[in-house]
Amino acid sequence: MTVQAASPAVVPLRGARGMIADKMCASLRDAAQLTHHARADMTALLAAKAHLKEAGTALSVEDLLMGAVVRTLRRHPDINGTVQDRAVHLSDAIDLGVAIALPGNLLAAPAIFGAESLDLEGLRAARRDLVARARTNKLTVPEMTGGTFTVSNLGLSRVEQFTPILNAPQIAILGIGRTVETAVRDGDGIAWKPYAGLSLTFDHRAIDGAPAAEFLSDLCEAIEGFAP
Repeated sequence: MTVQAASPAVVPLRGARGMIADKMCASLRDAAQLTHHARADMTALLAAKAHLKEAGTALSVEDLLMGAVVRTLRRHPDINGTVQDRAVHLSDAIDLGVAIALPGNLLAAPAIFGAESLDLEGLRAARRDLVARARTNKLTVPEMTGGTFTVSNLGLSRVEQFTPILNAPQIAILGIGRTVETAVRDGDGIAWKPYAGLSLTFDHRAIDGAPAAEFLSDLCEAIEGFAP
């Protein structure tokens, strides 16, 4: 008896998947994208997370990193905004986009409007609300299109660093990788410390490499000296 090979699966790029595909291609085509990579010592942030939990406030690593990002963006307003019609539009408000993986190989990146006015618990509540509504298809068009900076977190995976694609027309996006115990010099000896990979993709039309590096370096310092 002859056994026929199974036909390969064909998944048309249409509907929501097609829209994501078109947006990703347009982002790479229209923006001058460059990525800086860095690592941050997570010791202080993880200690803050444990302290907050003991005090009755359960926050995720992502919530705390979002807080560090918002604090750093306040000091670097030239990377918070969009590029549209050959003009850079900087924003006083930090409308923080949060990349959310959805069932069916889909992706959303809605914005937390006015993130600069929220404390850590407020950021947590806003993020959870976006995730819940993203999964039930209840996000609004302004939420999906109104962000000024996006965070994409793969910290729960085995990905240590990656190159995120801009959530166009935003100027920049931060990719967060897995935290890895790393051997580093500590005086005359060696210590194991938790380091997370951070990847900042930015539009070189709007900001040059040096100020983008300053933002990423400042963010690492904010994480390494994190206090709630």
